[in-house]
Amino acid sequence: MVATTTRSWWGWGVQEQALDAEEVSALERRVATLAAGHDLTAHEPPTPSDELLPPVRVTPPGSLEALCTSDPRERAAHTHGKAFRDVVRNLRGDLRNAPDLVARPRSERDVVELLDWCSTAGLAAIPYGGGSSVVGGVEPRFDDDLAGAVSIDLTGMDQVLEVDRTSRAARIQAGVLGPSLEAQLRPYDLTLRHFPQSFEFSSLGGWLATRAGGHFATVRTHIDDFTQAMRVVTPTGVVQSRRLPGSGAGPSPDRLFLGSEGALGVVTEAWMRLQRRPTHRAGASVRFTDFDRAVAAVREIAQSWLDPANCRLLDAAEAYLNAGTSVSGGVLVLGFESADHPVDDALRRAVEIGLAHGGTHAPPDVAAGAGSRDAPADAWRTAFLRMPYLRDALAQRSVIAETFETATTWQAFPALHAAVTLAATEALRSICGAGVVTCRFTHVYPDGPAPYYGVYAPGRWDGLVAQWDEIKAAVSEAILTHGGTITHHHAVGRDHRPWYDRQRPDPYAAALRGAKSALDPAGVLNPGVLVDRA
Repeated sequence: MVATTTRSWWGWGVQEQALDAEEVSALERRVATLAAGHDLTAHEPPTPSDELLPPVRVTPPGSLEALCTSDPRERAAHTHGKAFRDVVRNLRGDLRNAPDLVARPRSERDVVELLDWCSTAGLAAIPYGGGSSVVGGVEPRFDDDLAGAVSIDLTGMDQVLEVDRTSRAARIQAGVLGPSLEAQLRPYDLTLRHFPQSFEFSSLGGWLATRAGGHFATVRTHIDDFTQAMRVVTPTGVVQSRRLPGSGAGPSPDRLFLGSEGALGVVTEAWMRLQRRPTHRAGASVRFTDFDRAVAAVREIAQSWLDPANCRLLDAAEAYLNAGTSVSGGVLVLGFESADHPVDDALRRAVEIGLAHGGTHAPPDVAAGAGSRDAPADAWRTAFLRMPYLRDALAQRSVIAETFETATTWQAFPALHAAVTLAATEALRSICGAGVVTCRFTHVYPDGPAPYYGVYAPGRWDGLVAQWDEIKAAVSEAILTHGGTITHHHAVGRDHRPWYDRQRPDPYAAALRGAKSALDPAGVLNPGVLVDRA
């Protein structure tokens, strides 16, 4: 008997995986320690209804009527992404930006007809995959003269259409969610092996549209690295790039649409590079008493070309809060894997580098290899998967729990890290009275890390969104001022637009607006994302 699950309309994942009573009790004890006297009242989400939602302004033509719905729960579920501010607004019943209709195309022809209708009728067309955006990327939030908004949910297009075992690639529809994709590839003993934290509830098309970061901490860090060719529907025609292992024939068509966030077209399918499933694994953790020395160790490992699959440095606060490990400097979680050869020697060398920088290493419970267990690594991995559900429970209890990420060079990291930590700490103190800032590296490169920060602070139920927005603005200014990128793998959406506009070169912005005008003359594709409508 297959267990049924119910997707949460207001928060992360499925309702059946939300925190249980024991987890909630432990969470409330931790909050009480962090913020004595904080009001722990749990706010429950409202039931979506026509009264809670703005009136529907549009009626689909007869040919598209069967694809569209104005069901209140569907509209509510497609109003926001899954950021902290989205969850809080859902809990408060703030659905003012709900789409008028949710459309579920079953084929590329349906997508073409939907875009034709939206372009002609002046309706915003918002591509939607798993809805896991944390930057306002799927929200019909824009100040414009458009007649309405249609959320185009592609999850009905979810098949692996063709597998080229010789070239080790597959043609895959964009609406497939991570678990279904891997299940369809498993009979071929192949895998895409792209596992973002949102893997269970995000789609291939969403990964491509946002240039998502995935499983690998080094080398193949983004979905770009696995993309062989793409097929994209635009209001002016279908773009199909050629399958090639590499090409120097002008600017890459795929590069135009990778990261375009639905503003230039709707990805309907893609040829993706696959790999054999790993059979050799080894992992370990190294503890440090000094964070700066830990950073130096990670830099040497990143520049050694050992290419670990996992190379996550957790600072002391991150290690304690999310791995239950008490250290004064940090914990480096290392992992290697291969489908071809043992990786124990690579792990051994990486650990040696950590030890040379003052780290200490406790061997796993069993000999290194596929069955090795490492307590800090296992604890953090478990917490990593539960973090979004934990965040939802904290939001219900008026606790600000959110993240932001960036990337910078090794040379610039010390100054950026100090500035971002100071900006976040001061913002938490002035806005919330107290709070904790954590840091970890999600990906590392020979020339720099991608630090990922967490913020935890007591908030006010009637001001949570405004409080977070003020904190976010402070840290975003620090990131941009000190040479970081406004996003390493979360995309731009609407929330990052003010800083993205300042980060990108002006001539490039003009070129992007030109591409938008050529591909989307009516300006209906995801208005407000990346560029403004002409």
